[in-house]
Amino acid sequence: MIRKLLGKAYRREDGMTGLETAIILIAFVTVAAVFGYAVLSAGIFSADKAKGTIYQGMEEAKSSMEVKGGVIATSAAGVEVRTIEFVVANAIGEYPIDLTPQGDVSGNNCTIISYTDENQYEEELEGWSITPLAGADADNLLEIGEQFLVTVYVNKTAEVGPPIVASHLATALDVNTNFTLELKPPHGATIVVSRRTPAELDSVMDLK
Repeated sequence: MIRKLLGKAYRREDGMTGLETAIILIAFVTVAAVFGYAVLSAGIFSADKAKGTIYQGMEEAKSSMEVKGGVIATSAAGVEVRTIEFVVANAIGEYPIDLTPQGDVSGNNCTIISYTDENQYEEELEGWSITPLAGADADNLLEIGEQFLVTVYVNKTAEVGPPIVASHLATALDVNTNFTLELKPPHGATIVVSRRTPAELDSVMDLK
């Protein structure tokens, strides 16, 4: 009789041990599944971020400009630099770039130009204009195969007549001065033009 009771007790203990083992295994499987899902989600998120960065870089490249040719400066009576001119073109040509200046009558200022030299910094120059060259239409969009002449007025002395809005720098751009212009379109890369004025100002100067 005692042996039968002990046998039943042992059988019950074996049953409990099996149930506990099953619970532990289920817990391990659940934790592993949650961990695997977390790792998979992190991998998918990282892949999406990388893909987004690549696409953004491609969009920036598709809408980038470049300077064509030299940078020309003009001087007002040899006293100070009056204008700085350069030609821009669409580097790749897939997307048009809006080069509407701030002084445009439409009021749609899409592109800004910043100016820096050793004496001053202007975040947004007001005095600049664009001129469509051969093959360009009359709008302000720099499109495939088009080139625009950008004229930046950097004179300190106020002028009578055009341009109606001039930059009027606080300090005149004179001889032997390093300066930088940054042409910042609404999308695409910024064009940086850095030059140094010569030791003597002529009416027209090709800045190397």
